[in-house]
Amino acid sequence: ARDAFYACVEKHADKKPTEIATMGLLFPADCKKSRAQYVSSCRPSWVRHFDRQHCAKKRVQRLLDGDDDGRGPMSLPQPYTFKQ
Repeated sequence: ARDAFYACVEKHADKKPTEIATMGLLFPADCKKSRAQYVSSCRPSWVRHFDRQHCAKKRVQRLLDGDDDGRGPMSLPQPYTFKQ
């Protein structure tokens, strides 16, 4: 049930997430049925654990795939930009 839910979330990643799960996980309404199955078949502590794990994985992926502003050497202002 867990794998089916997260596969659904990945499959419908292009759709706007409208539903809120634990740990701030957002998912599209198309995955509501698989989410209900997942929640009913797993212990709540494990559901929270896997939601947290999925959110952390997505956060890292977003940081790695994002623009280069947050990575690499920081460009500092050059000395000639300041008046002396």
